[in-house]
Amino acid sequence: MGLTDAQSPRTLQPGATLAIDAGNSKTDVALIAADGRVLGTARGGGFQPPTIGAERAVAGLAPLVAHATGQARAGEAGSGDPLLVEHVSACLANADLPVEEERLEAEIVSYGWARTVTVANDTFALLRSGLPDETEPTGVAVVCGAGINCAGLAPGGRSARFPAIGRISGDWGGGGHLADEALWWAARAEDGRGEDTELARALPAHYGLTTMLELIEAIHLGPITQARRHEMTPVLFAVAAAGDPIARAIVARQADEVVALATVALTRLDLLDAYAPVVLGGGVLAARHPLLHDRVVELLAERAPKAAPTVVTAPPVLGAALLGLDHAGAPAEAYARLRGHYA
Repeated sequence: MGLTDAQSPRTLQPGATLAIDAGNSKTDVALIAADGRVLGTARGGGFQPPTIGAERAVAGLAPLVAHATGQARAGEAGSGDPLLVEHVSACLANADLPVEEERLEAEIVSYGWARTVTVANDTFALLRSGLPDETEPTGVAVVCGAGINCAGLAPGGRSARFPAIGRISGDWGGGGHLADEALWWAARAEDGRGEDTELARALPAHYGLTTMLELIEAIHLGPITQARRHEMTPVLFAVAAAGDPIARAIVARQADEVVALATVALTRLDLLDAYAPVVLGGGVLAARHPLLHDRVVELLAERAPKAAPTVVTAPPVLGAALLGLDHAGAPAEAYARLRGHYA
């Protein structure tokens, strides 16, 4: 989808891609030349269309686009003219349903940034960054960061994906959910409703408090903000690594959920018995916590013996940019140059 030639304002870079990776917690924008050079970048906050609406969420991308493209246009004659690149490759969090992708694409098109626009869920950026270049994309990606999601591609363009909207769509896991689980078990341990766990002492101590009751009050009344609740997740992993049974069980369940997503996607794509990359990413998986990572690898070996797990730590915007090069039919050296920039 995009602009007609009659509607097109001035082209900034022939063949250039505007790559956008907009996640729950941060957004990266990169202007990529047809030869794979990175001409400009920008970073901003999270992308939350379910909270503020598609129109405001996309409007929040505009200053980042202006900053990234401004780096390439510095000193260029006529730099006040309207911007146009060849293609926008936007991989967006919260674009979980086809109707959401359509609404977000329409909003981006209305800004006139490019001749053509494609929008995909940000899990596809992780998947693309972990797959070989100049081959038909085949494999599955599981992202476990603030939330959790999975997407896969098979020959012929077939895809597998999940709504990933939260508990209403059957999801379990991700950093936010793990923090809540740790808090739940710790609260019950302190008041006697649940088994004892070191989490009941480690979580308050992390915030300089003594008891879970103090921590609960601080969260409920606001001194500890929602933004700081994610700090509980590293505490959970530390307590699990020290041997606490409750914390270890939470981590084990997260591994089970990662593998369940991957194997279901592989099955849907008829790849369960074939060699297929399983790309793992997002802050929780990219950290390679031994308890989590080793169990994921072990379970994958049992349930999908030919799957090849790999952890991707490159910025997700790389995947959006690679998808842009795919759209342009870029040469091999362009992919190599782009990957070298983000290595």
